[in-house]
Amino acid sequence: MIEERYELAVGRIREIRTEQTVDGMFQDYFQKLADFVIMIDELRNMLSDGSYNDLSMEELRRWNQRLYFDILPEQYEKSYANPAYAVKVLGKEYGSLLSFLYAEIRGMIVYAFEGRTEYLDILMELFIEIYNQFEEELPEEKSVKDILYWYASDYCDVFVADRIREQILPEESFAADIIRDSDLSDLRYLYRFGEYVGENELKGAQYMNSLPEETIRRMADVYTEGYRTGFVNTGKDLSKKSVVNIRYVLGFERVVRKAIENFAKMGLAPVIYRASVSALTKRQHIRIGYCGGNPNPQYDYDHKNDQALFLDKRFVERKLEVVHTTYEKYKAAAAQFAGPACMEVFGEKPFAPKVKEEAVRLTEKQEELALKFDSRQGQIVNEYIRGDERSYTIIAWPVPEIGEDYEEIFEEIIKINTLDAKVYEQIQKTLIDVLDEGESVHILGAGNNRTNLTVRLCTLSHPEKETIFENCVADVNIPVGEVFTSPVLEGTNGVLHVSRVYLNELQFKDLEIEFANGMIADYCCGNFERELENKEYIRDNILHKHPTLPLGEFAIGTNTTAYAAAKKYGIEDKLPILIAEKMGPHFAVGDTCYSWSEDVKVYNPDGKEIIARDNSVSALRKEDISKAYFHCHTDITIPYEELKSISVLTKAGKEIFLLKDGRFVLPGTEGLNEPLKNIIK
Repeated sequence: MIEERYELAVGRIREIRTEQTVDGMFQDYFQKLADFVIMIDELRNMLSDGSYNDLSMEELRRWNQRLYFDILPEQYEKSYANPAYAVKVLGKEYGSLLSFLYAEIRGMIVYAFEGRTEYLDILMELFIEIYNQFEEELPEEKSVKDILYWYASDYCDVFVADRIREQILPEESFAADIIRDSDLSDLRYLYRFGEYVGENELKGAQYMNSLPEETIRRMADVYTEGYRTGFVNTGKDLSKKSVVNIRYVLGFERVVRKAIENFAKMGLAPVIYRASVSALTKRQHIRIGYCGGNPNPQYDYDHKNDQALFLDKRFVERKLEVVHTTYEKYKAAAAQFAGPACMEVFGEKPFAPKVKEEAVRLTEKQEELALKFDSRQGQIVNEYIRGDERSYTIIAWPVPEIGEDYEEIFEEIIKINTLDAKVYEQIQKTLIDVLDEGESVHILGAGNNRTNLTVRLCTLSHPEKETIFENCVADVNIPVGEVFTSPVLEGTNGVLHVSRVYLNELQFKDLEIEFANGMIADYCCGNFERELENKEYIRDNILHKHPTLPLGEFAIGTNTTAYAAAKKYGIEDKLPILIAEKMGPHFAVGDTCYSWSEDVKVYNPDGKEIIARDNSVSALRKEDISKAYFHCHTDITIPYEELKSISVLTKAGKEIFLLKDGRFVLPGTEGLNEPLKNIIK
């Protein structure tokens, strides 16, 4: 039946390529879309008969360019995938709708590689149904919207259910099989995933192949050992789990293969699912899962709110029903899920998006529905994959785009990611001992930095066996180098400012956030000329459409080695938050680091229990769990050079300085200044 549907649909689309039955204004659009589908059919046939895998490296490269050609920056301005161009050519009434259709159908690329014929059928039939509406005379806008709505609603049980299955079942092993079975010295394997393969992926894989086995082993070991240690340090039983989710970017297959071997020794099988390509399952522009290079971040940003075309109360209820039913069906497998092990990359040119009025956006009512969906889905997931039983780890590596010193920088990052945790553990204990004396911490910016923020600290009842700050020494967050706490919201007031920061794959300039009793009271940045656009940019991408967020974490980063390396190579603006957060004080807005597991007792290496795991918002879980969590956690770091001081204000009214003018001044921490010599003047 599926194959019959496929043949009928592709046959009809072949006819569309040559027909002249739609208004001339739309002829080019439908012919280009038909050409794309026929190209996918050609690809599918080659994948089916095995001829694709016999292609030369150059032939595979040309195929990859064909598949992604229309959204590359050089072509995107005149692509129907660009909502601005679609509206300009097809009109305001239809442009955004047809641009959505174009973007959704582009998902056929990965479905062809994965052999998901049913998905190809669904999308081709959607295309034909929309095309039929435009034959002879133009349809009402509502008719087109209705078709898109029922596509999303009718196939929610397919796309969403399959998405959950591939997130928890190791037998959904498309990517894992490629990694385990391929000859990784033959870089043609990169083109078997169906992802975009750019210079970063090609040169990165070449560099991985040039490294000795010992180096690959070190890279994999620090990654997998961090994951294991995360369970140990939080008192969670890893032996109860059998599945680990590996997330990474193409080019690091040698490391991932070794990591799979390491995880197997822990009794864990990998699930390696792809970052979603459908508006039915993806989360805005954020790529969660394994992926290739990003051919055009602006394309992702333009389509981040495409769900606005079908998001209503009925759809939310249907999607939640599918989520709950699927988890219930696979609850035994879900209980075996240990959490994600993420391998991120950095070094790409920082991306500051253009905000296009032609791109669809959520209404105020839809934003409320989206937040309610996130909250309810989070509760469902926690019911089947308990937060107090799962953990994670994150590590990051540079890509060739970082500059001509790529290989030298890579070696530096290996050193940073494998620093001696014991050295930092003792220095950080020195900081924590003083912080535990405090009622609050005062952070003051230097020069043009306008930070002036007082963070209220939890009160210790038994300082001999309790502590406020966690001594973080490279387990879930690699590399080593921070102490952090969940601040008391009441009494946390002031302004956080940073001149430039890179958050959630987006660049923010002159970012300023004001806190009142620990909650965001106001915010602005300097990305755009209009203040309204700046506020909307922050609200969408830091507050994630919430009216406000709490200060969920306050931390002091101690990895001055990483900071010195960043200054040496001029890559400060290219570092991921994972490393950047260790290079100064950082402040996370959203949930605490202990969300969904606040009642699990956690201890520092010195045996003291970390009691600051909650705040007055997360504590609401005991009354109404929907009010306790925001499902986001965004770290914002102030670099050392923008710091005037960090000081602890004690109950006795004493002020103890930890840092002054970008240097550590607390006795016992001076060793952290060594890497800063000749860097900070």
